[in-house]
Amino acid sequence: MENLRFEKRAELKQKPTDESSLGFGKLTTDYMLAINYTGAKGWHDARIVPYGPLSLDPATSSLHYGQLIFEGLKAYKTGGGEIVMFRPRENIKRMNTGLERLCIPTLDEDFTLDAIRELVNTERGWIPSGDGTSLYIRPFILATDPVLGVTASDSYLFLTILSPVGSYYKEGMSPVRIFVEDKYTRAGAGGTGYAKCAGNYAGTMLAQKLAAANGYAQVMWLDGKERRYVEEIGTSNAFFVISGEVITPPTSETILAGITRKSSVELLRSLGYTVTERPITTDEVYDAYKAGRLDEAFATGTAAVVSPIGELGWKDEVMKLTGGKIGKVAQTLYDELTGIQLCKKADPFGWVYRV
Repeated sequence: MENLRFEKRAELKQKPTDESSLGFGKLTTDYMLAINYTGAKGWHDARIVPYGPLSLDPATSSLHYGQLIFEGLKAYKTGGGEIVMFRPRENIKRMNTGLERLCIPTLDEDFTLDAIRELVNTERGWIPSGDGTSLYIRPFILATDPVLGVTASDSYLFLTILSPVGSYYKEGMSPVRIFVEDKYTRAGAGGTGYAKCAGNYAGTMLAQKLAAANGYAQVMWLDGKERRYVEEIGTSNAFFVISGEVITPPTSETILAGITRKSSVELLRSLGYTVTERPITTDEVYDAYKAGRLDEAFATGTAAVVSPIGELGWKDEVMKLTGGKIGKVAQTLYDELTGIQLCKKADPFGWVYRV
């Protein structure tokens, strides 16, 4: 592509030979994408360069005030050897929404997508091919002004790094235990809950640590005002199936607009399911459970795609779901969605982006 220069690495890294030990985010590839911004020049000097450390002034504003935002998406190798991404333009659109909230200049969608595609194409030899494996793509932007003042920076650095990742479900997809968190919250009205900014995640770690100490895989986040309305599950979006109806909280200023969530809603509706986007309280979930109408619950996100829930711990109650097995809706959604992502099934929506 035009206006994208390439700097060759002197020596390439050793690629992993055992895909079963990839894990998540442990390895990085040979190259990364970098683009600079200044108020005078705008976004400029787009380049693919050798992956390596950054040189930052200790006063760099993003290190102190959190003006940093990121995205996460994947590239896959299909059975036919083709390299594809799943709805990458949606990630760039969502990133721009977050950038506006953090007073960071937005990106040109077409140029950014082309640049990321070129990076993925450059590193196609790093993309694993085993079941459930993929190349994780992490674009992010940080403020780079070396100024100790609470003000929007005048300079930024856009980077994209890549990591080959293993299957999220090493031993097969199985339901997880979730703790309903009613003390700590991840977002509040008027805040940055809908943006994938770094500070949102630091504030969730204590609750997750406490839940893990009690044997739970993740926490279910409730609203910051009343601690009643379900918002997210870990870093994923929440779904409940009550009497056959699929219910998911609507995206808002406190709930991230998940691309897997959006795709799940559209896909399930196309399969004939009734999907309702509306607020839902923990009381409603519990009442449905006691009445035998809570068929199943699951979360959706980039990493796991679909994560079925086998148990909900809420106050002194324990809600056990689907007999410890994967629910029908969750399994159907996972099979259909991953089938489209890997080009094993037809893509009537035009979601697959070929590199």
